[in-house]
Amino acid sequence: MSNFQIAETKTFQKVKNKLDAKLYKTIKEIVYPQLKQNPFFGNNIKKLKGEFEGIYRYRFGNYRLFYSIEKEKVIVAILDIKHRQNAYD
Repeated sequence: MSNFQIAETKTFQKVKNKLDAKLYKTIKEIVYPQLKQNPFFGNNIKKLKGEFEGIYRYRFGNYRLFYSIEKEKVIVAILDIKHRQNAYD
């Protein structure tokens, strides 16, 4: 399987600027490498259903990172990150 590229949406970039630096470092050093290798399957990855069809969730700590996959372009589009209490509002 080829390596996927990570693309951060404008929505995520706005939220990213408000994140704790340590939290974003975790995303870049742990989450992104896993998503580049295989964004479809993993212990912390779940494909969402219903109104969120086509969106995946990566769980780490108290946060949920939401992303979609563009197979043809080999891109993982990072959509948003939310604390688990507000993740599905």
